[in-house]
Amino acid sequence: MNVRFLETFVWLARLRSFRLTAERLHATQAAISSRISALEQELGVRLFERGPREATLTQDGTKALPFAEQILQLNRAMLASVGDRTKVAGLLRLGAIESVVHTWLPELLKRIREEYPNLTLELTSDTSANLASQLTSGHLDAALLTTPVTGADAANAPLGSLPMCWMASPALNLSAEPLSEAELAAFPIISFARHSPPHALLADLFAVAGETEVQINCVSSVAAIIRLVVDGFGIAVLPAAFVMHELETGQLQILKVEHRVPALPLVVSYRRTPDSLLAESIVRLARTVMLDYSLRHGPNFALVPQMAETVGSPDSNDH
Repeated sequence: MNVRFLETFVWLARLRSFRLTAERLHATQAAISSRISALEQELGVRLFERGPREATLTQDGTKALPFAEQILQLNRAMLASVGDRTKVAGLLRLGAIESVVHTWLPELLKRIREEYPNLTLELTSDTSANLASQLTSGHLDAALLTTPVTGADAANAPLGSLPMCWMASPALNLSAEPLSEAELAAFPIISFARHSPPHALLADLFAVAGETEVQINCVSSVAAIIRLVVDGFGIAVLPAAFVMHELETGQLQILKVEHRVPALPLVVSYRRTPDSLLAESIVRLARTVMLDYSLRHGPNFALVPQMAETVGSPDSNDH
């Protein structure tokens, strides 16, 4: 029995569309139809009812689906166990928020290239909400974001977190004493995209403090945020890992504040599918790279889950 035909059967059962299945498997709709017809002929039953807009499983198709999924899982497990990863080819569609892009993503891509030299990478950088939507719709194989993805097929693994601090240019001559919310609100605040976790943190912080006149400027580019803060346009809450160079060279300083700034959580998510073993391997690599990054730079810059449980987010007064 042809494994490729079984893979096509499983994807068509999930997507219910010859067009979407063809896109997912990088084949023509005619090829998808031919594979399904060949499989139906081999089994001697009709697996799908072909409608004008979608294909739906027949009763026999519903019975056959779990067996096909098991066969594919065993096939993937065998290849992962005894196969040569250097021969694994295809396309890996990876999504990442800018917080990862600007910290340890280059090392992850290097590890992926070392283990899977024939794998083609397609990288998407976007907000967590948009990446989650792309993952659930099948347009991404794995995503590095701040919140777990929900859904029956979604799987999530915690990576740890990036401690965040208030940052400012030394040119602003801010007090060495801990600053209150009112004192912070006197400056333009530069934030990540609206409705992102860091933006929600700031909005809640100033709302609770009753600072309704605060000016929170949303900027979608991390590089632009850093540039604006360095130039003294305003102040921002940023992961310290973003600005190691700027802190070392004195272009930025960490502000002391009267409240605790929570760390930015990181999660790796993927969809459980018959061919998700590659995505699961990427999860393993991501956790390894995050651990190495944390050990190399210390808890003020990155925390893995075990460290987060024992250390917690560092007080801004400790920096």
